[in-house]
Amino acid sequence: MAKPNVAEQFVQVLVQAGVERIYGVVGDSLNPVVDAIRRTPGIEWVHVRNEEAGAFAAAAEAQLTGRLAVCAGSCGPGNTHLVQGLYDANRTGAPVLALASHIPSGQIGTGFFQETHPERLFVDCSGYCEQISGPDQMPRVLRIAMQHALARGEVSVLVLPGDVAQLEATSPTGNGAPVAGHGTVVPPEPQVARLAELINEAETVTLFAGAGVRGAHAEVMELAGAVQAPVGHSLRGKEWIQYDNPYDVGMSGLLGYGACYRAMHDADLLLLLGTDFPYDSFLPQARTVQIDHDATRLGRRTPLELAVHGDVRETLRAVLPLLRRKTDRAFLDRMLRDHCKSLEHVVDAYTRNVERHIPIHPEFAADLLDELAADDAIFTVDTGMCNVWAARYLTPNGRRRVIGSFLHGTMANALPHAIGAQFAYPGRQVVSMSGDGGLGMLLGELLTVALHELPVKIVTFNNSSLGMVKLEMLVDGLPDYQTDHRQVDFAAIARGAGLRSERVTDPTRLRAALEEALSHDGPALVDVVTDPNALSVPPHITAGQLGGFALAASKVVLEGGVGRMIDLARANLRNIPRP
Repeated sequence: MAKPNVAEQFVQVLVQAGVERIYGVVGDSLNPVVDAIRRTPGIEWVHVRNEEAGAFAAAAEAQLTGRLAVCAGSCGPGNTHLVQGLYDANRTGAPVLALASHIPSGQIGTGFFQETHPERLFVDCSGYCEQISGPDQMPRVLRIAMQHALARGEVSVLVLPGDVAQLEATSPTGNGAPVAGHGTVVPPEPQVARLAELINEAETVTLFAGAGVRGAHAEVMELAGAVQAPVGHSLRGKEWIQYDNPYDVGMSGLLGYGACYRAMHDADLLLLLGTDFPYDSFLPQARTVQIDHDATRLGRRTPLELAVHGDVRETLRAVLPLLRRKTDRAFLDRMLRDHCKSLEHVVDAYTRNVERHIPIHPEFAADLLDELAADDAIFTVDTGMCNVWAARYLTPNGRRRVIGSFLHGTMANALPHAIGAQFAYPGRQVVSMSGDGGLGMLLGELLTVALHELPVKIVTFNNSSLGMVKLEMLVDGLPDYQTDHRQVDFAAIARGAGLRSERVTDPTRLRAALEEALSHDGPALVDVVTDPNALSVPPHITAGQLGGFALAASKVVLEGGVGRMIDLARANLRNIPRP
């Protein structure tokens, strides 16, 4: 039997690792790998229109499944397009392997056509980046790269010249797959003991939960009940902690709402649970304990009374038996009342004539989408104002997933994320909450959705404006400039690409349009023409207001409805014991 070439060996090792697809654009130095995929059962090439979208798609697949996902780009501009999506994947902790093919090895360093230096280019957006210069490095280097991606939750990049990919393999392919599971980090006993002391000594405690509370919902609720603590969350923590939570006080940050900010600052002790919340100006910078499985994150946002290295669930299980139960609910009840009052105040901003308001309130559209989407829907959210509507309107239930570029903050992520999500879960409803700015940036991926007949549902919040950029300018005291543009009929474009589509300008038609799109057996787009002035910006900003405007943005600038969260807040008030 003839020996495989390097490209064939590369693909065989990926199949052994459970990789089912590679996202990318075929051509040039990638051709040997693409041809090997064509001839190998169990793996497919997913053609996208831009390699950036391929990297986003792989990132979404990796985030949602926890398994290795792969993207690829040909030499020069083919692989440089990967950069944006790989930055997003690496910062999010998605195990992604990127194949950056290269010019012929004998031409490296000569200024050859399409020559770049991918082994340098991708270092900053990956945890492992190496070049395969000869067959002797295979399959060892590939297995190392895969293990890095899975073990550390990061991007690995392999640079492979096209001519090397065609050489005969010199080492046996072997068998085996990388270790995908992670061990549990149990905190040292002295840290647990000190944590218990600090909690017992504090009269009031607030919990702030990030994505690291995944799998620890029951333990966080038990802790909150034991110490009568309000529970706030970051945007990434929302899906794991807000549901079935009688202690919920909302979210902090520029997109925040409710009493979370006050609860964090007014408590005697703040516990940061599995969060690397980056906005240090929203943290009290005192009286804080942080629990995280990654010790490198401890204390990098705020000074700490105590740093605890451990998984949130295991740490809370260890400390709960050591706690004295608190009976005074005054602080918790005050925060719950403040939270409900805050939500009731901002709800008024969007409930007046909402079903008749033209242009359509984006809050109304998001609220309807939340109501109509499946209980196990996967939402992908564009950076910008769509982040606001997702934070305030999507109701978590323990089964829904919400992903976005929440750490890298790049535009145009929602649609390519949705492509990867739909490939990973073909039987689940995948909804892309796309801004018109983001959709326009990678508009060609509508063709990808149509080509693969992916039943992705795209809801475009079309306000003909870069709404978040406008907000940023206003927060900085600047007049908005070059943020608005001409109206685009995305429904017409989608129809031309082969998608079922509808443009909605009448709010009385919106419910039916969303229902029809969500139930359609195939890809569909609803282009919702929304109000560009939905930021509720104060009509006049004085010099005295500017100093605190950044912190006030979440409370003043982004006032708008908060969907069914007001119902949750009111329900939680009923849990307050009556005298």
